[in-house]
Amino acid sequence: MRVLPSGTTALLVELDDLDAVLALYAALAEQPPDGVVDIVPAARTVLLITDPARSSLSDVADAVRRTARSGPRPDARTGGDVVELPVHYDGEDLEELAGLLDLTPEELVRRHTGGEWTVAFGGFAPGFGYLTQSGGAWDVPRRSTPRTKVPPGSVALAGEFSGVYPRESPGGWQLIGRTDVAVFDLDRDPPALLRPGARVRFVEAGPR
Repeated sequence: MRVLPSGTTALLVELDDLDAVLALYAALAEQPPDGVVDIVPAARTVLLITDPARSSLSDVADAVRRTARSGPRPDARTGGDVVELPVHYDGEDLEELAGLLDLTPEELVRRHTGGEWTVAFGGFAPGFGYLTQSGGAWDVPRRSTPRTKVPPGSVALAGEFSGVYPRESPGGWQLIGRTDVAVFDLDRDPPALLRPGARVRFVEAGPR
C-alpha cells in the first residue's frame, strides 16, 4: 500500500487489487478519519478528500495506515445496503456472449442472478457503478466494435464487472438485458442508486 498526496487537500491510496480496495473502503466508510469529507474508491486506489481546517494530510495518512494494519472486515462485500434490480434478459449480445463463455443463455442468466454483486466504484458516467460478484470469476471480452448508442437501463458485462447504463451513451460492454429501474435520477436524494459499497441482486423479470 502506498499513501500519496494528491494536491494539497487529498490523499491517494494505491493498493494491490480490487479486494484490497473494497476492504479498505469498507473500513474507512464505517469509521472515517477525522477531517475526511469524501472517500472515492476506484479499481486499484482509494481517494480521500480532506478539510485542511480539521486535519492535516499527515494525520489522515497515519489514520489510513492504522486502519489498514487493523485488518479487513471478514467480508468487505457484505456490508452495504441491498438493491434489487428486475432485469428482462433480452440483450442483443446475450446469445453470442453465452456461446463465448461456453454457456447456454439460460445458464448465463442463472449465473448473473445467482449471487450478490457489490458496487466496487463508480465512473464512466454519473450513476454508473462497476459491480463485482464474489467468486463469480467473470472474464468477459468487450465488443470488438463499441456501439455509438446504448439505451438507458441496459444491463451489461465486461471483464470481471457488470453494470447498468444510466443514460443513452456509447459503450463497448456486452448487453445481456435491460431494467426499468432508473439508476440515476437528479430528483432523487441521492441521485445515484448504485453507490460504492451497495449490494445488488439481479432478478429475472419475466421471459426473454
